[in-house]
Amino acid sequence: MKSFTSLVHVILRTVNDNRSILPRIIVGLIFLSEGIQKFLFPELVGTGRFVKIGLEHAEFLAYFVATFEITCGILLLIGFLIRLASIPLIFIMVAAIVTTKVPKLLNDGFWTMAHDSRTDFAMTLLLIFLIIFGADKLSIDYKLDKLIFI
Repeated sequence: MKSFTSLVHVILRTVNDNRSILPRIIVGLIFLSEGIQKFLFPELVGTGRFVKIGLEHAEFLAYFVATFEITCGILLLIGFLIRLASIPLIFIMVAAIVTTKVPKLLNDGFWTMAHDSRTDFAMTLLLIFLIIFGADKLSIDYKLDKLIFI
């Protein structure tokens, strides 16, 4: 039981300031928006894009990714389970970089890839920031941590 309590504390632990507000709002809104767009415009940014990239089971994968983007985006926005919500989003970012930016690097060169991957790079770094620091004083994580571990 003690190890479970310790794990919960590590997951909920937050910084005692507001440094994480902007990163979690930025990342949360972008993933929420991107997830919704995969449902609204499947041929452009959902299934159609996944087919164009060459992924197998593109339709299932597009909706699966969209669901994670929406769910985790909302969790980041409300500040609940920040560290856990960031993990699948990092996997999504790594998959996006590997499937779209590495081919761009190989076919079009470094500068074209660098230009096209600037958002992916920034989002990945912000997710790493959120995993390291957790949420902030205005998050549900902060309130739960104080409620449970004081």
